[in-house]
Amino acid sequence: MPVRLFSRLVRILSPVLVLVVLAQCAVNPVTGRQELMLVSESQEIGMGKEFYPSAMWGDVGGGGEYRDEQLRAYLKEIVLRIHAVSHRPNLPVDFSIQNSSVPNAWAIPGHVVMTRGLLAGLQNEAEFAFVMGHEMGHVAARHYARQMTYGILQQIGLGAAGIALSGSEYADLALGMGAVASSLLLLKYSRDDELEADRLGIEYMARLGYDPRHAIQAHRNLENISRAYLESAGKETQERVFFEDLLSTHPRTSVRIEELQAMIGRLRTVQIAGDGTFQDRFRERTAALRNTDRIYRDFYDPAVRAFQSERLDEAETLVGQAIAKDQRQPAFHTLKGLLALKRKNHAAAKTSFQAALALDERYAPAYRGLGILSYQENDYRGGIEHLNRCLSLFPRDFVAHYFMGMSYFKAGNCESAIRHLSAFADVQPKHPDVHGRLGVCYEKTGNLSSAYQSYATQVKVAPDNEMGKHAASRLAVLKPMLQKQSR
Repeated sequence: MPVRLFSRLVRILSPVLVLVVLAQCAVNPVTGRQELMLVSESQEIGMGKEFYPSAMWGDVGGGGEYRDEQLRAYLKEIVLRIHAVSHRPNLPVDFSIQNSSVPNAWAIPGHVVMTRGLLAGLQNEAEFAFVMGHEMGHVAARHYARQMTYGILQQIGLGAAGIALSGSEYADLALGMGAVASSLLLLKYSRDDELEADRLGIEYMARLGYDPRHAIQAHRNLENISRAYLESAGKETQERVFFEDLLSTHPRTSVRIEELQAMIGRLRTVQIAGDGTFQDRFRERTAALRNTDRIYRDFYDPAVRAFQSERLDEAETLVGQAIAKDQRQPAFHTLKGLLALKRKNHAAAKTSFQAALALDERYAPAYRGLGILSYQENDYRGGIEHLNRCLSLFPRDFVAHYFMGMSYFKAGNCESAIRHLSAFADVQPKHPDVHGRLGVCYEKTGNLSSAYQSYATQVKVAPDNEMGKHAASRLAVLKPMLQKQSR
C-alpha cells in the first residue's frame, strides 16, 4: 500500500479507536481460529466494489470485460456452484472474463475474474474449477483482508494501527490507491496463503464432482501458458515485466506438484461426476474465445507494441489485419482510432471510436479517445462529457484525468481542473508541466501556499521549459507575499 495512503489513514485515527480496534479479533471462516483483523466483512465488500473497475481496466493486464454473454453465463454457473460450497457463501459474487492476453485470474470480495489469455489455454471444466476455486479460496480465507491488516501494522506501527473506516471514507481511500497499486496488491500473497488457496481449490472442485487430479494438470498447463506468453511478449516489453512480477508472487511450477498430490491424497472419497472434466462441453463453449484470443496475440498485441514504439505503419497494418479477421472487437477499432489521432486525421479517429462504442457502449478507452479528440479540437465542453463517461467506468484512468483537468483549465474552471490534474500528478509526478498548471490554478483560486509548492515542484522537475521558467518567476513573486502573511 502506498505511503501516501497510510499517511491519510494515520490522520483519521484517534487514540480511542486504536485501543478499540487492537482488541478486536475475528474468526477465520476456513481455519476457525481467532486472528487480528482490522477490516470488517462489510468493508471487504466495499473494498471489492471500489477496486473492481480499476483492476479490470488498469495495468498492462487491463482491457475491461470480454463481451460474450453466453460464455460468461456458462462459466458463471460453475463459479456460483463453487461459491455455494465455499466457506463464505454468504458473500455476493459475480464472474467476468477480463479482455487481456496476460494469463491471470484474481478474486476480490464480490468479484472473481479470469483473463481471456488464461481461459483460452485451459483444457476442461475441472481445470477452470480448480483455478477459480483457488482464487475464491483467497477470499474465503480472508487472505486479502489479512494482507491489508499486516500492511497497515507494518507501515504505521502497532501504536497507531486502530482503523475504524466508514464506508464513504474507505471508498475514497481505496480509490486513492490507484489502479496499479490495487491490482498488484491482489497478486502478492505469501507462499502459505498460496498453498492454502491450492488446498481449498482442490477441496471445492472435489465437492462438485470434478476429478481433483486435474488440479495437477491445471498447474502444468498454467506453466506452459505462462511460458508461451513470455515468449510472445518480447524481452523488454512492459507486459513481460508485469507478468514476471506476477509469476514471482504466484509460484506455479513443477516443484508444487508433490504438494498438490499430497493434498489430493488427504481428501476423503470423492464422488466423480461424469468423466470428472466435461472437456468436450468446455472446448465447445470456449472455441470462439480461443479463436479470438489467437487474433489478439497474432495481430492486436503486436500492433499495440508497435504503436507504443512509434512504428505507426507497422501498427496500422497489424490492426487492419485484426479487424479483417474480427470486426466485433472494440479494442481493435479504438487502436485504429488512436493511430488516426496520432496522424491528426480527426474524422477517421472519430469514426473508429464511435465504431468501438457501437459494439460496446461501456468501452472506456473509446470515450477517452473521443475526449482527447475533442480537446485537440478545442471543444472543451464535449471533451469533458466524453471523459466523464470514461472516468465513470474507469475511475483511475490517469490519462483521462489529465485531459479532463486540461479541458477544465482551458475552459477557465480552475477548481475542477485542480482535482483532475492532482490525480494525474500523483501518478505521473515527473510530467514536464502538470505541476506548473496546478500552480496557476491554485494561484487563481487564491491558494497561494499550494501554488508556491506546485511551482517549486515544477522547477525541480522541468526548470528549463516554458512552464518551468514561468514557475520560477512566480516563486520570486509569491515568496515575499507568503513571508509577509506568516508574520
